[in-house]
Amino acid sequence: MELLDKIKELGDIHAIDFIGVAGLTKVKNDIKEISGSLIDEYPRALSIGIVLQDSIVDLLSGSDNYENALENKIHGYDVIMNRLDNFASIVGSVIQRNGYKAMPLPASERIDSTRVCASLSHKLTARLAGFGWIGKSCLLINPKYGPRVRWTSVLTDAPFEENKEILEGKCGDCTNCAKACPSKAIIGRNYVADEPREVRLDVRRCEEHLSKRKQEGKFEICGKCMYACPFGMQKITL
Repeated sequence: MELLDKIKELGDIHAIDFIGVAGLTKVKNDIKEISGSLIDEYPRALSIGIVLQDSIVDLLSGSDNYENALENKIHGYDVIMNRLDNFASIVGSVIQRNGYKAMPLPASERIDSTRVCASLSHKLTARLAGFGWIGKSCLLINPKYGPRVRWTSVLTDAPFEENKEILEGKCGDCTNCAKACPSKAIIGRNYVADEPREVRLDVRRCEEHLSKRKQEGKFEICGKCMYACPFGMQKITL
């Protein structure tokens, strides 16, 4: 059995919904602005994703009470991120056992609060792996599940076959995410690969909104743009 097939088999055991290969070599200069330095040593990454339960995401449409917010924070974020981190660690060990280098990256931790970035944008990795496009919300939009997927990445030099088909954006004139954003951080502009994130998203407004929620004694979660996306809501398949 090929190494990637073994990893996908493990993914089935751990209820992982997406595992794919993203080539990084040709795009490193484009993604360095919102990435760390670790990617310099690796030519590719495994993109790993877990689909959120609709019952959890749909709570975002209801009352912003403590029970709804707690459920969303625990099972829409904390538990899923832990599952992704644990599986990424397992994948890293499997790759190393087979004689290659691997670097599992944290699913949600930042390395730079000024730039508001992680070691690698897991959404961009998922795009390069062919799982969707970057939406106006700057979330990865999967054709079937929309933005209702959490992602992580494992950097590696293992000779996996890289995905070659990048999906075109299908957001069109839809601005549901921008209309739903309570902080007006989403500008409503379609993704263009060589444009900076700031032309689509005012991340400071998003940060200020979450900080305000914390000051009010609420959880630092939002997700209105995730709920509003018609792709995840209607389970559209293109």
